[in-house]
Amino acid sequence: MSWRKQQNQDKYFKQAKADGYRARSAYKLIELNDKYHLIRPGAKVLDLGAAPGSWSQVAAGLGAKTVAVDLSPIQPLARVTTIRGDITKPEIVAEIESALAGHAELVMSDVSPATSGVRFVDHARSIDLARASLQLAIRFLKADGRFVVKVFEGEDFQVFVKEARQYFDKVHVHRPPASRQESSEHYVVGIGFRASEKS
Repeated sequence: MSWRKQQNQDKYFKQAKADGYRARSAYKLIELNDKYHLIRPGAKVLDLGAAPGSWSQVAAGLGAKTVAVDLSPIQPLARVTTIRGDITKPEIVAEIESALAGHAELVMSDVSPATSGVRFVDHARSIDLARASLQLAIRFLKADGRFVVKVFEGEDFQVFVKEARQYFDKVHVHRPPASRQESSEHYVVGIGFRASEKS
């Protein structure tokens, strides 16, 4: 079966079209939010790896004010400020700082590397992006804030989880039902940011 035919038969893909979400990944965040209560009305949210914007759609729909960042363009959304660029570049970090105008209650990252098909290479790239996301969370989260990031499974997965535990009161690993069966992705969820741990 072709990838396109599989996608068209995917229940989350069909539901996203019916519900007006830009991608099926919206349901991953909805499931994560239902379990961990990540998004609160009026909260400031930083969305990393945001294109095409489905996570920002969910956050905005729940009343959050969101800054969305991606290398790819993001079509405009209500209550969402978009930035196009690389989250590891100082000039983009400066843009994020200006757009947030303060600290975020949630940093969420569904960022994915350009996959090579080589599992250990894709895992290493995923860990690099997860660490970049964690560094931005450390920089921009307010005390007691929350963090969620996608990470591909591999030899450094538990190392990254241990790193996250240095900064959060609780760290959970969760795989939402909306994740594709063939995907090695998991989500690392940090609750209760300890701002005092900033170096």
